[in-house]
Amino acid sequence: MRKLVPILVMTLAAGAQAVHAQSAQMNFFLTSAGSGDGANLGGLQGADQICQDRAYAVGAGDLIWRAYLSTTGESGENARDRIGDGPWYNFAGTMVARDVDDLHSENNLLGKENSLTERGEPVNGRGDSPNMHDIITGSTMDGMASDADGDSTCENWTSNSGDGSALVGHHDRVGGGQNPTSWNSAHASRGCGQEDLQGTGGNGFFYCFGIGS
Repeated sequence: MRKLVPILVMTLAAGAQAVHAQSAQMNFFLTSAGSGDGANLGGLQGADQICQDRAYAVGAGDLIWRAYLSTTGESGENARDRIGDGPWYNFAGTMVARDVDDLHSENNLLGKENSLTERGEPVNGRGDSPNMHDIITGSTMDGMASDADGDSTCENWTSNSGDGSALVGHHDRVGGGQNPTSWNSAHASRGCGQEDLQGTGGNGFFYCFGIGS
């Protein structure tokens, strides 16, 4: 009688999602968490450090990471000038934009499917609970700091007050506001505190770009 040899079969639990490997090209992600203190990120330096720490935690810390955030005032910076030249690839290895101009055009591939976190996970969008599609940028649609009156950067990312505001984009490219399909400049937030950001459909997340080692 032939002897039966047990075969070890590895299966995923029912309903579980397969784990995909991180692309070695990854130099773009949406943070899986913000500062936890609303739009108070510790300024640009603090925001950059959050990007660096998130990337380091998933083995991508060898790049120099910069937050896609604009600031205003005499020493203000434009988000588009902070992130290098591209091209940019997400966790899955999809090229989301070829260069800065492509990124700020209708040709980019940003959206809920491709704007993945550093862990390769999608972020809740409109229709999900809770909605977290408002991504803080402080930027106009072309990636520049706003020259309009009023606060558009939550005091250059140092405020968690209910009095200020920040320009936000919709990572899923849907919703309300002046530019509902814009990934970087859909409307202004209700305030700068964590509850304020959550109240308009966000959670204090922002975009990070790697600019080389």
